[in-house]
Amino acid sequence: MTDGSREIAGIREEDGAKAARVMASGRGRSGDRDLYGIAELAEEFGITTRTIRFYENKDLIHPARVNGTRVYTRRDRARLALILRAKAIGSTLVQIRHFLDLYGEKGAGRAEQLDYVVAETTKAIAELEKKQALIRDTLKELNDIRQACADRLRDQQAL
Repeated sequence: MTDGSREIAGIREEDGAKAARVMASGRGRSGDRDLYGIAELAEEFGITTRTIRFYENKDLIHPARVNGTRVYTRRDRARLALILRAKAIGSTLVQIRHFLDLYGEKGAGRAEQLDYVVAETTKAIAELEKKQALIRDTLKELNDIRQACADRLRDQQAL
């Protein structure tokens, strides 16, 4: 990509954020319908149909087939939104599968999902805080080096 954004499995980071906004609003352009086509979901979430098929091939979403055409339910739509959001924040497919599997067919695993999310986000926050401290230290070093070089240059030019 030439705009500097990351793309993972055909999804740009911004698309995961879009998916989260669509789901947070409670409804996307598709409204409150029960069934969706692949093109509708792709357009709604700003992704390609290939991306949706990728997640289907990875067994993360399970659309029904009607005369060979994929038909997605509200549940599939919600799962797709969760997948896109999870990818946008850096989750691996293994982590996403584990999270989705915890939920179960009827939502029986919600407490386990929440526990898993708390544990995983705690780890991610700790990792990012370490990286942030490293970046802060590196920036200080670079600023010190730059200042020392600028001072030397100024001294040499004064001669």
